[in-house]
Amino acid sequence: MSAKLILSMDGLVLKEIPLTKERTSIGRKPHNDIQIDNLAISGEHSVIVTILNDSFLEDLNSTNGTYVNGQPIKKHFLQNNDVVELGKYKLKYLNETPTQTTAADFEKTMVLRPDLMKKTAEQTAAKAVSPSDTQVGMKALDTQAGMAKPAAAAPAPAAAPPVMGAIQVLTGANAGKELDLTKNLTTLGKPGVQVAVITRRPHGYFITHVEGANFPVVNGATLDAHPRELKDHDVIELVGVKMEFFIKA
Repeated sequence: MSAKLILSMDGLVLKEIPLTKERTSIGRKPHNDIQIDNLAISGEHSVIVTILNDSFLEDLNSTNGTYVNGQPIKKHFLQNNDVVELGKYKLKYLNETPTQTTAADFEKTMVLRPDLMKKTAEQTAAKAVSPSDTQVGMKALDTQAGMAKPAAAAPAPAAAPPVMGAIQVLTGANAGKELDLTKNLTTLGKPGVQVAVITRRPHGYFITHVEGANFPVVNGATLDAHPRELKDHDVIELVGVKMEFFIKA
């Protein structure tokens, strides 16, 4: 079953909204996918990005804020039974399908879960990996914890494409470093500035914008809100750093 939201107010269920789109906008203005016509709701209040079985909630600098389980959030990785609060309205997130991304993956990326940064740093220190290996400036390589683990350590997804993709950093302090795209979801970017996700699907690799006013650039063309399939030797620009996607032989 796909993920869905249950919209309610004062305990009264108003509607059920399946998350079938990759980008679901929430706000007061009519063009939003979920329109809540209430003055406490900003015109463009928040957005949910759904990739495979995972959903990310982001507050769009709304006037009154977005809350999850009573806590204010800017970005949040939604989990089954989370309750999103927008003024007097509540959106309960239901997703009984196992997610493609485990909690451990988010500890490694340290992008959408900043509260885990300290914990991850302590775990990394315990493994005797130097800080320079994990803090790579743009955090593009955090997903592999400094690439200390061999790619073979991660089991391949059941429906993985037969080819293996990778990213090589072309500019900046980490020029020359490579990151094998072994996981279903690899998060690239800098939190609060610009974040994108590369998804590994049965028919190839796709890049999707997740966070930030500026969208990633591929081969000189700015992406839109939709996923874009990556081709061999595509050049990605993200947070001022150029990277090349390539297929490994």
